[in-house]
Amino acid sequence: QLQLVESGGGLVQPGGSLTLSCAASGFESEYSTIGWFRQAPGKEREGVSCISSDGIHTYYADSVQGRFTITRDNAKNTVYLQMNSLKPEDTAVYYCAAEVGRITTVHAMCIVGPRGDYWGQGTQVTVSS
Repeated sequence: QLQLVESGGGLVQPGGSLTLSCAASGFESEYSTIGWFRQAPGKEREGVSCISSDGIHTYYADSVQGRFTITRDNAKNTVYLQMNSLKPEDTAVYYCAAEVGRITTVHAMCIVGPRGDYWGQGTQVTVSS
């Protein structure tokens, strides 16, 4: 059974850091583009960062460029999102998603979203003093 499980969310003060993890199972994740998305109450879903299957290509939304870093460890079937200099506007539920069995670019993955329906359950990130 295909699964994506996010972890690492929590409450952090402005300026702080968190690292999110997305653990994949049930499919060959090393062949999939994977992305992090977020949704705050009353706002549309936003593609935060995406990474190609080989980890070479990455995409970042303008709102997180220079503060967030996406990496992956295919040996562990895990994608990470290191978030630094967090701001209150980063508060949202963060989801990871995988494009399974389809070729896509990191840009398309993050801007348009995955064409498949493989999503994790989400992890809450709250940035507040």
